[in-house]
Amino acid sequence: MPDSKSDIKLHPKLTLQLFTNEKCFGPGVAILLEKIKENNSIRKASAEIGMSYSKAWTIIRRAESNLGFKLLESKTGGVDGGGATLTKSGERLLESFRQCEKELFDYCESKFEEHFSWIDNNANLEK
Repeated sequence: MPDSKSDIKLHPKLTLQLFTNEKCFGPGVAILLEKIKENNSIRKASAEIGMSYSKAWTIIRRAESNLGFKLLESKTGGVDGGGATLTKSGERLLESFRQCEKELFDYCESKFEEHFSWIDNNANLEK
């Protein structure tokens, strides 16, 4: 929390979400996929972000169902252990999502500056 009103800065917040008939991909799924990519494991990825393993699978399955393609290839544990990797489509979706998100945010920032630069964040707007 800011120490004083002078520490408060007006800023935009933009969230990209992809929909078919319902929400199928957004920042939460992207983070989960990034963590799976880093860890090669759904279990490790979900633990790292404080999510249950079953919820992670539910999110992945729902996204795959709504998107119409697989995001992950998984291997059940055993002597060599299990694991999960992103499919080529999963990699491409994640990369496209993050690039689109960046470009939209950059555009949003420029438009925000264009329309709201008149606001002095330290001024009382009710004067």
